[in-house]
Amino acid sequence: MTMKTTLTGAFVLTAFLGSAAMAGENPMVGGAAMYDSKNIVENAVNSADHTTLVAAVQAAGLVETLSGPGPFTVFAPTNAAFAALPEGTVETLLKPENKETLTKILTCHVVGADVMSDALVKMIADDGGAHPIPTLGGCTLTGMVKDGKVMIEDENGTMATVTIADVKQSNGVIHVIDAVLTPKM
Repeated sequence: MTMKTTLTGAFVLTAFLGSAAMAGENPMVGGAAMYDSKNIVENAVNSADHTTLVAAVQAAGLVETLSGPGPFTVFAPTNAAFAALPEGTVETLLKPENKETLTKILTCHVVGADVMSDALVKMIADDGGAHPIPTLGGCTLTGMVKDGKVMIEDENGTMATVTIADVKQSNGVIHVIDAVLTPKM
């Protein structure tokens, strides 16, 4: 590893972690405190930025799963990410007859491991700049770093930026993202 690679990795990691996480505190999400003693669902319901995600998790019947012991890493799209989908998409997905599709989409945002940002950035670097991330939904996401930001790409080429990293939960971690990731269909 060269000095340049080490310094670049340190810069990216510092930018990815943010000052609150570096200080050992959980970052605020959607105007709410996130508690590492609460599980993913218990924290998500308090985030004003994740009401659509919470409604989708409820409609898909995933509340019990994501409240379970995990560990899970959730790439959590914001309300704005869902709003950026084509008009009517969210409403259609929330219908009971689309539960299977909704479940597939949501579980493609979940990894069956506790992956903190430092580990993810290291895996990306170790894999030459792009790291495959298998999800519980059977999708393979790709983690990468672009312009000093950690990006997650889905199987269709949609890119999401991690906007808040390392939101510790009792059963894993949440990384807030700015796009909805979808499986190849």
